Amino acid sequence: MAVHPREIKSFFFSQYFSDGLRITLGVLLPSLIFAQFNQLELGLTLSLGAICVCVVDTPGPEVYKRNAMLICNGLLLFVAIVTGFARLNVYTLGIEVVAFCFLFSMFIVYGNRAASVGTSSLLVMIFMMDKGLQPGEVLHYSLLITLGGIWYMMMSLVFFRIRPYRAAQQALGENIVDVVKFLRIKADFYLPQTDIEKNYRKLVSQQIMVSQHQDNVRELLFKTRLIVKESTHASRVLVLTFVDLIDMFEQIMATHYDYQEIRDRFEGTDVLPHIAHLVHRMADELDNMGYAILANSRYRRIKNFGSDLDLLKAEIDATSEHLSGSSNLVLKKVLINVRDLGQKITDICKYYNSKSAESLMDKKGDVEYTKFVAHQDYTPHIFFDNLTLTSATFKHALRVSLVCLVGFVITKSDGLLELINHFTGKKIVFGHHSYWVLLTIIVILKPGFSLSKQRNYQRVLGTIIGGAIGVVVLTFVHNKTLEVALLMVFMMGAYSFLRVNYITSVIFMTPYVLILFRFLGVGHLDVAEERIIDTVVGASIAFLASYLVFPSWESEQLRQTLMDVVDANIRYLITLGENLTGKVRSTTDYKLARKDVYVKSANLSAAFERMVSEPKSKQKKSKDVHKFVVLNHILSSYLSTIASNIAGTSLIHLRADNLKMLKRDIAVLNESSKKLGGNTFEFTAEKSIADDELNAENVADQELLKEQLGFINKIGTDINRITDSLISQ
Repeated sequence: MAVHPREIKSFFFSQYFSDGLRITLGVLLPSLIFAQFNQLELGLTLSLGAICVCVVDTPGPEVYKRNAMLICNGLLLFVAIVTGFARLNVYTLGIEVVAFCFLFSMFIVYGNRAASVGTSSLLVMIFMMDKGLQPGEVLHYSLLITLGGIWYMMMSLVFFRIRPYRAAQQALGENIVDVVKFLRIKADFYLPQTDIEKNYRKLVSQQIMVSQHQDNVRELLFKTRLIVKESTHASRVLVLTFVDLIDMFEQIMATHYDYQEIRDRFEGTDVLPHIAHLVHRMADELDNMGYAILANSRYRRIKNFGSDLDLLKAEIDATSEHLSGSSNLVLKKVLINVRDLGQKITDICKYYNSKSAESLMDKKGDVEYTKFVAHQDYTPHIFFDNLTLTSATFKHALRVSLVCLVGFVITKSDGLLELINHFTGKKIVFGHHSYWVLLTIIVILKPGFSLSKQRNYQRVLGTIIGGAIGVVVLTFVHNKTLEVALLMVFMMGAYSFLRVNYITSVIFMTPYVLILFRFLGVGHLDVAEERIIDTVVGASIAFLASYLVFPSWESEQLRQTLMDVVDANIRYLITLGENLTGKVRSTTDYKLARKDVYVKSANLSAAFERMVSEPKSKQKKSKDVHKFVVLNHILSSYLSTIASNIAGTSLIHLRADNLKMLKRDIAVLNESSKKLGGNTFEFTAEKSIADDELNAENVADQELLKEQLGFINKIGTDINRITDSLISQ
């Protein structure tokens, strides 16, 4: 597939490349500077500390990054000292490997940032294992590693202070691109040649990406005191753009209907392809805006969709001539959604136009942004509560500690070396860089089988390809200046692709390691061969362990995810129902319920994708799970459609039959939740509007709502039936 030039430019403007550049400078500068004073070994020690701490330098608010790196540096010093003395005896070192691998793997109970602190601590243990230090040298060397970590922390925080809004701006631009892709997939439903089922699969996969980036932007915007509380123009524009983007995403969700039914109904017209093409053009405009935000350039909207919308309205009005007793009201609602989409694109553009931005600065003042981010609890009881075999984290920590012990024993075992040498015909010695086996295990072994399997394949293949590249470079390149330049390029590639494309990251990482060993005077062919063999050994151990040692299969953990998403949809439906029966809910309550549905739906989609990458024998009722995922998406989309109708303000109260249908919808979903072990939610509203109080427009709205609530009841019944199948043995 050809790569568009804009995609290449976008990558260089992205947070991934910025992170790669920052990490490369932070890691490489100590070595380069001290090498000028013939103190390369000192510089490499400082760089080692920087390598460990850079693992914690993930996107997020400055205060969280600072605290995590401070804790990380403290642990680096502690672990380095313990390892320096433990390595003097192979048995004490083995005990340390088991204890620390378990302890630091348990950090995942406190979230991803804490998990990265645990990984960093394990890295320094692994790097110190084969370091030949005398007892009197341990403290000095450990302090140097910690100084390297402190250097990296200070440099990273300085980068953030210089451009405090850049990380949020980059994340926002990338999130817009994700929404654009989602919008294009939604638009394709209106094209008659699109396979609806395949398009749903693409849609739920893309929803995962949208949700992940939205969480990233939420944390950067709403948790960063500097951005939220500092009343600068730039900070408020970022927040308002993101809020409108979330509303826009709901509008995109709200354009969902029974696509097969409307295809059949309007088959004799060209109105559906025209809707799709117009939405694609709007996606182009939004894509241009996302690129401008990512590139930190001024965006002035050129395209005006007013005439296109007028033409579409005229075409929709003309469809009534081709219909026999069938209403085109559904197309009018689609037109409203598309018109609102165009308006939101216009509004976002105005935030970046100095002449019109100030008039929009007071928007959405009733939304409490801090409620939209998760607040991690770091109390000790969470750690101790998970010390049970019913905890997936506990089983993962046990697996890591046991497997690392196996890897440690293997690297110290002469018998295994003889076996490997027999099959390879080579004289392989683990002793020089035996930590590569443990390093591979730590990197590959993840809580879930699917991610471990994916990392396993990517690590081995990337190491082989990167090793070949490294050997070619070191064979034909003998100019020190060029070697340093290539080292920087490979480092930037390794760290830039680390979060976006792991196999590419490993391909870049292997030659950079080989060049580094060249500077240390180690033969490159032997090192390349040893690294590949160590990687294959570590990957093989990790793969077998993920399958045999406390395996974690998605089908065994799916019930909770299914229950969460059903409960989120019920709460969202009740919030909408309360608005329609006189109990006015705040904008914050409504948006929190909406966010919960989107997050839980993305979690379900991600769990399903992990499930289908597991062995066939472990994919229990995967077809039913897929049906549940699609039905959940349809349900969420219809709820968004009702929310969009409410926002139109012509729909204020419920007619009696619609109130009855709403209660029936909630009851059906409650039944599914109860079967999955969830809660039963009550909705006791009785207030409705009489037929004689409705004007013609209200009647039309109530009829459309009746149709939508009826369809929700059908979807709820289908979910109930699929739930029966999923929970049956």
